Amino acid sequence: MPKMKTKSAAKKRFSFTASGRVKAGPAGKRHGMIKRTAKFVRDASGAMILCDSDAKIVKKYMPYDR
Repeated sequence: MPKMKTKSAAKKRFSFTASGRVKAGPAGKRHGMIKRTAKFVRDASGAMILCDSDAKIVKKYMPYDR
């Protein structure tokens, strides 16, 4: 049986925590910070943990990273 392939886009955008949850960077901080509220910019810093339904999809894309 051939090896399963990891989606290249997924491995660039997501990583796994030690407990197996999926970590991602929040959306909306590439450009246009002037029109965003200070609260949005503050809340969108750091990394976030994906919800279970989204994490299930990402785990399909990355079969070997768990």
